Amino acid sequence: MTDTRCGSVAVVGAPNAGKSTLVNALVGQKVAIVSAKVQTTRTRLMGIAVDQSAQLLLVDTPGIFAPRRRLDRAMVRAAWDGAHGADVVLLVVDAKAGLKDDARAIITSLGARPEPKMLALNKVDIAAKPRLLDLAAQANAMVPFAETFFISAETGDGVPELKTALAAALPAGPWEYPEDQLVDATTRLLAAEITREQLYNRLHAELPYASTVETEKWEERRDGSTVIHQQILVERDS
Repeated sequence: MTDTRCGSVAVVGAPNAGKSTLVNALVGQKVAIVSAKVQTTRTRLMGIAVDQSAQLLLVDTPGIFAPRRRLDRAMVRAAWDGAHGADVVLLVVDAKAGLKDDARAIITSLGARPEPKMLALNKVDIAAKPRLLDLAAQANAMVPFAETFFISAETGDGVPELKTALAAALPAGPWEYPEDQLVDATTRLLAAEITREQLYNRLHAELPYASTVETEKWEERRDGSTVIHQQILVERDS
């Protein structure tokens, strides 16, 4: 393949800004788990999207916020590590929530970083329309973004235009992954992530945050079905 582009896009933002939903929309398939609860994404996961001759390596990072616990600090550190050396940093802001303290702190931190930056104001389908331009102006007054997009990762509005702009910003070079590969995770890890998503959706309080899922056995049967054995670990007996 000639005249190709390939590079990394670090997707950063405050908790529940819609980063994972956006990564799924850009890839065109669910590769990152999504929950209404904050801090669903614990580790960096890379979705792989294609836009014509460009391959986008989308690093879905944990939400960035003011950490209080050791686990919180580790997740925030992982998020900034994901942005380090990226070809583009894409800041996702919840347009309905506006520029709250977490979002403002992230923008301030981005100002000191050398990577090219783009801004995506997400959830415009449920945000107050008159305030969108003001939000964009406020954010760009703090840090000049190369481009600003108004999108809804949930409905797909504005996502194709954002994807094309991200692809155009990537450096020329060969693709790093096969055309049909959508994520850098193993099937065992993806299965564990899907189970963890259900824990977040069905359990409440601290239990989903105090648990982890391990895929212990993966059995492919002759009839084409798959048997998966998993262990759910929690911090305390219950």
